[in-house]
Amino acid sequence: MEYQEFPVPEGLRRHVQCVWRLVDDRPRGVQTIYPDGRCELIAQIGGQSRLWDAVEGWHLQAQTLFAAQRVTAVRFEPIGRLDDVGVRLQPAASSLVTRELAAMRDRVVDLAGIDRGTSRSLDTAARAFVVGKPEPLWRLLSRLCDAHRVDNRIEAAVARLIESDGGARIDAIARAVSLSVRTLQTRFLAEVGLSPKEFARLLRLQATLRALDGDSALANVATDTGFSDQAHATREVRRLTGF
Repeated sequence: MEYQEFPVPEGLRRHVQCVWRLVDDRPRGVQTIYPDGRCELIAQIGGQSRLWDAVEGWHLQAQTLFAAQRVTAVRFEPIGRLDDVGVRLQPAASSLVTRELAAMRDRVVDLAGIDRGTSRSLDTAARAFVVGKPEPLWRLLSRLCDAHRVDNRIEAAVARLIESDGGARIDAIARAVSLSVRTLQTRFLAEVGLSPKEFARLLRLQATLRALDGDSALANVATDTGFSDQAHATREVRRLTGF
């Protein structure tokens, strides 16, 4: 398996975190990806994959996809050679292609069902990207970004949560960005696709998984990553990863 991330032009960085490519000539069995609080646009230019969700069960994915926000792990099974190009969005730009984030929660949906033109353009641009021609992808993303306004206050709230690995208090963040807690929650959900508390949980999960990669015991990691104790950390890891 080969995975690589690519930086995007500076003018896109407020909306797009990175572009990535995943190639696997011999994929085996069901694979798992943990939620990280980012939505993605994905073009499958090699084989396709089957994916599990609570609505459709196991089903064949479309050629171009919008991966919405999740609070559970993604489980998918590649069919044939895997060659995917993805656009990872910044959290505050999650509504770049749709305002219906809540309805798509925990799902990976056919991008053509959201915007057929964007779906066709993404497929064409991804195929150009893998042969060393990124310009069509940059043009597509520039068009989408130009049509989307990032909410400055939600962007600032996201930044504070990321800087603290999800440990910052929501009421303190609301005060810092000059919003009531209720308004912050409403606008955060609309722009990010998760509530502030859900986003914070994912950040703490990611911090925990990074620490565990270093062979630290969960008991030692728990309080450092914002959990009250090991039992709390264990419950959250199991809930969000499915294990």
